[in-house]
Amino acid sequence: MHTHVEADHHGHLSLDQELMDASAAYFRGEHNRTPTVDDLAAYYRARDMAAVIFTVDAGTGLDHPPLSSEEIVERAAAHNDVLIPFGSVDPRRGEAAVRQARRLVEEYGVKGFKFHPGLQAFAPDDPEFRPLWAALEELGTVALFHTGQTGIGAGLPGGRGIKLRYSDPLLLDDVAAEFPGLTIVMAHPAVPWVDTQISVATHKANVYIDLSGWSPKYFPPQLVRQLNGPLRHKVLFGSDFPVITPDRWFADLAKLEIKDEVKPLLLKENALRLLGLRTGEAA
Repeated sequence: MHTHVEADHHGHLSLDQELMDASAAYFRGEHNRTPTVDDLAAYYRARDMAAVIFTVDAGTGLDHPPLSSEEIVERAAAHNDVLIPFGSVDPRRGEAAVRQARRLVEEYGVKGFKFHPGLQAFAPDDPEFRPLWAALEELGTVALFHTGQTGIGAGLPGGRGIKLRYSDPLLLDDVAAEFPGLTIVMAHPAVPWVDTQISVATHKANVYIDLSGWSPKYFPPQLVRQLNGPLRHKVLFGSDFPVITPDRWFADLAKLEIKDEVKPLLLKENALRLLGLRTGEAA
């Protein structure tokens, strides 16, 4: 449910080099950190897995030209056996963002959108953004929001101006309450607000959690208890590749005490239902 396109086929990167380097240092990985759509297709096809892919349009917040969501969707079409593209729009572009979101759904067929409030420098509960959430609710798409700590900007002076409070999951509680038909996914165990995240997910039927961005060995124990119990139908596998590989994620998951009946829900079934990819008994 959570895979990043970090470069287009022209070589343009989703973030500037300083932020790329800070993220690499934070996660200490040794894999390709700037995968294109074609790279992701090859990587996931080799593992017999499907992946939701996206970029983050933070053109206003970071003053960096974003990758094109339209181009990502077009290139992913050649790999529709393994890739499910989401779009991304910059909420601070107002009505232009709403128009782009409609076009991405109606003309390109995206099933969801990725938002990173810290990078995009906006508070999701601000009334300014209600027209965008209303449009996504009307269009029947998924809204996936980064929550909690971010490795982007970590260790830099002032974190390069990225404000963590925008990624507090409590800000999404307002959105979920005001737009009950909008399916919201809170990305990552939302450290340091995991208890808040659990409360929002258990209280709001339209809110889910993806478990990307953290190795399972670092999952807070209260989150593990919840995914084995009340939240078993609301948790989704994601790695946050390329910052964490699915290979490492699976290896560390095997060391957790996850109930056998929960594993197929976490790894596949919940995502199929969320994305509308299961019909009847056949997937």
